[in-house]
Amino acid sequence: CVAGGHGEHPNVPLSQALAQHRSALQERLGTVQNRLPQISDALTFVKEILQQLTNQRASIEEDIQSSFEDLHKQLDVRKSVLLMELEVTYGLKQKVLQAQVESLLRGQGEMTASCSQTEEALGEEACAANLQAERDLGERLGELASYGLPCQPEENDQLDLLMETDGLRKSIHNLGTIVTTSAVASQSEAMGAGLEQCVVGHPASVTIVTRDKAGGACKSGNAILSAEVFTPDGSIVDGEIVDHKNGTYEFVYIVPKEGDFSLALRLYDQHIKGSPFKLTVTREPADICYLIRAKRRGKSPGQKKKGSKRTSSALGTPRRKTQNPIEDDLIFRIGTKGRNKGEFTNLQGVAASSTGRILIADSNNQCVQIFSNEGEFKSRFGVRGRSPGQLQRPTGVAVHPSGDIIIADYDNKWVSIFSCEGKFKAKLGSGRLMGPKGVSVDQNGHVIVVDNKACTVFIFQPTGKLITKFGSRGNGDKQFAGPHFAAVNNNNEIIVTDFHNHSVKVFTPEGELVLKFGSNGEGNGQFNAPTGVAVDVNGNIIVADWGNSRIQVFDGSGSFLSYINTSADPLYGPQGLALTSDGHVVVADSGNHCFKVYRYLQ
Repeated sequence: CVAGGHGEHPNVPLSQALAQHRSALQERLGTVQNRLPQISDALTFVKEILQQLTNQRASIEEDIQSSFEDLHKQLDVRKSVLLMELEVTYGLKQKVLQAQVESLLRGQGEMTASCSQTEEALGEEACAANLQAERDLGERLGELASYGLPCQPEENDQLDLLMETDGLRKSIHNLGTIVTTSAVASQSEAMGAGLEQCVVGHPASVTIVTRDKAGGACKSGNAILSAEVFTPDGSIVDGEIVDHKNGTYEFVYIVPKEGDFSLALRLYDQHIKGSPFKLTVTREPADICYLIRAKRRGKSPGQKKKGSKRTSSALGTPRRKTQNPIEDDLIFRIGTKGRNKGEFTNLQGVAASSTGRILIADSNNQCVQIFSNEGEFKSRFGVRGRSPGQLQRPTGVAVHPSGDIIIADYDNKWVSIFSCEGKFKAKLGSGRLMGPKGVSVDQNGHVIVVDNKACTVFIFQPTGKLITKFGSRGNGDKQFAGPHFAAVNNNNEIIVTDFHNHSVKVFTPEGELVLKFGSNGEGNGQFNAPTGVAVDVNGNIIVADWGNSRIQVFDGSGSFLSYINTSADPLYGPQGLALTSDGHVVVADSGNHCFKVYRYLQ
């Protein structure tokens, strides 16, 4: 309003009102302009996810086409085999019956001709001149009367087709499934005592509940989760994520020292609500510690038995047996936390080649690093991503007799095959695997894959053809709970570490259980979540004991022999291990972000 014209209500000069309006407009313009970079970043990020989704769709479509083409080929081969089998079987039976028909026809013809001749002779008047001819006819008739013709069928007419298609139809009906979730990090949340505090050296647990964009709880598993505990000095404490298959997950970890830490929980590489969480790690009194250990074993403090307290040998001091003295010690260690050559962030699988190389699956750095047996860095390869030839979370590594490098990619849910120079060649298991952790190669050159999420062992040809699979989730003899790594002995038997069942299991190549040993505990021959495994030339089994931070040695029947001496430089959460070509033990010391090589005297 114009000043002075409307004194009954507040008024300001028009020029001032215009200036205030412009100022407010300018402020709102600035607010919106400040949001544009955020929107631009979000647009770039969502476009990247959309591109990855499109790439994944194309990859899966290719796998579906390839799998069904392979099935078509197998069906055509089987059809040809059945038709050939039909012809061979029919031919054998037909030959027998046709020969019998021809024999009967010949006999019938001879008998008819002899009968006709005899009837003609009898129709004529008897005379001495025909006597010899009639005698010959009589002898011939006598022979024909006693002639043994095959009058009973020498074959049968059975040719049936047994086609048990019901089971196959059901299998085809259920063949393959597209696995995904609608979970988003911005709505998913975590809960549990392990979010705030834990006790040094004791497992702490966090439950993660995944939710969709509207906040509704997801009901299925298979989401891609990662969890890390960052120590004050910047190193990472690794743990294990258990998928409950109902949209909830459990992260179990152990911290080795007290202090203030940070717990990061990511869903599809994005922090969930509240992540990272501040974490306080405390050291409990000795008497409380003992009560917790006693409770864990189901015993009261007054029922203490041998092995109920950790002995010095359980901390790495070797227990020696006179019949098999093992005096092993550290030769060298390589690596610190970092992303450069010779540095690691959460290394997992280990392999050793016959050509004197040590291969390390550097999980969080999305690469494989290669060293000589003496620890000299040679090369590394790997590009982060979700396309074939890229690595998302390499956890297992093995060397094929051909020299190819086989890598289990946990988050990409497939196994990649590279040349010895690090050039991508092929992938296998896409669409079948849910969380491949460890890989190994048997004596036939087949690729053995330990699927941690599916609790199943798969055996593939290097071409990707599935030979067989065995195992399911559970605590039975032929079941697993978070299996980790595998090794193959001289009998071509497969040795698998069963992480949450605290045991080691040995199977035939067909999946039949041969041997099982180990139980939960800290004594000799007991485990607190076994991980890496290897077999020496004598069939002895070497096992990395993750929760107890030690390495144990067993004979081929599962009897405890000794410990590798790790007391000089203690392990923290060992993962994969292998035997080098010069007879030493190499182990991924995951918690210390390095690998260590120990003497191993057999």
